Amino acid sequence: MTALHRLAATVQARKTADPDGSWTAKLLAKGPEKCAEKFGEEAIEAIIEAIKGDRDRLTAEAADVIFHLLVMLAARDVTLDDVEAELTRREGMSGLAEKAARPGA
Repeated sequence: MTALHRLAATVQARKTADPDGSWTAKLLAKGPEKCAEKFGEEAIEAIIEAIKGDRDRLTAEAADVIFHLLVMLAARDVTLDDVEAELTRREGMSGLAEKAARPGA
């Protein structure tokens, strides 16, 4: 099992944990909107570090982004397996073709 899958499993487990003992449980208890807001904050921080060009800070912020993405997904009952299945579906397809195949495109 990869570190990403272990992290996803931990986030899923925290959905039923005591918010007083877990940052993840506390964030999930605040609801999907707060989880999405926190993900957005972390994404902006990663963008800033990418612009600055600080590789170590970008790496740290990217880890925060991935963690908060998993929390946001868990808040809406979307799993890493769901995301992987979508990526597998898109595999070998050009980005332009994939985008054109989306509903409403």
